[in-house]
Amino acid sequence: MATSLATPHQIVPLLFSGNTTEQQNKQLQEFLGAAAQEAYQIAIEQLDRQSAQTVLDMSNKLKSEVAGLVVEIIQRHTVSDKYKDEQVSSNRAYPSTYKVRPIETQVMELRKLFPGLGSCQERLARRPLPEGAEDWFAIPRWQTLAPTYNEAVEMVLGVLATRRKFQSRLAGRLGPEYLRQRERSILAGKILADQQQGSDILVVAAQAGMRHRGCSARRARATMAGNEFGAGVFAIACLLLTHPERLSSEDTLMIDCGGDEYSMRGDYTFDRVPLFDYDLSGIEFSIFYEGRSRNLWGTPTGFLYKLV
Repeated sequence: MATSLATPHQIVPLLFSGNTTEQQNKQLQEFLGAAAQEAYQIAIEQLDRQSAQTVLDMSNKLKSEVAGLVVEIIQRHTVSDKYKDEQVSSNRAYPSTYKVRPIETQVMELRKLFPGLGSCQERLARRPLPEGAEDWFAIPRWQTLAPTYNEAVEMVLGVLATRRKFQSRLAGRLGPEYLRQRERSILAGKILADQQQGSDILVVAAQAGMRHRGCSARRARATMAGNEFGAGVFAIACLLLTHPERLSSEDTLMIDCGGDEYSMRGDYTFDRVPLFDYDLSGIEFSIFYEGRSRNLWGTPTGFLYKLV
């Protein structure tokens, strides 16, 4: 089994599907070896004795360069081509006033809004960030606020409406037949809760949308890293409560909730994605086709890592 070693400035990703299998390792070794042999045959046909000796004299340098190129090529091909036509260029960014607050400040604000919230392992935010994450965010476990995910969503949206100008196009249509979490996000929540046992408020490494800007929701899902998961309505509403500046201008990068999915008719046909956007009337909560890309939107995501 392949393993990863952390350096003092790195933490090890926790991959959803686990490490490579012995069979995969053997297949990779075989086809990469065949590719190396083919490259060797092509290269030596273009060498004479002098140039071949020059290559041999720089063998250590060449070996290092070839290994680096192979790793780069392999990494490039780990990104799926699925839905690649559902991605457009975007220059949307976060508002200049947006800045991630210290984790202790976030936790304090959440406890003011939801007095029943208890412990949080704030010290985790002193760790290095996983690759792809922008900062550490405090997100309550929804189970500490309500019996079901849908009820917890209703609760945080209700609190958000008391703090901001807020309009929901989905009022009365947030039951389980309309809104649900994706399996990957459910699993991520369970892993985080298990890692941070006893915590009502989880410390989550995340990015607020820039990483997948211009992508449709399903393109963003297809290109997520092995330890990455989409944020849902609950998590993003909590982020907006602790960071109102994130959605505070009309030219900002708007937010889709790719960790959740939505059924327009409440018939369990989940082909939409919930959205938060902003205009002069304030925040609007609505839905969009999961397969439609727009330069206005970005998908916030979280990242799992090993607690070692």
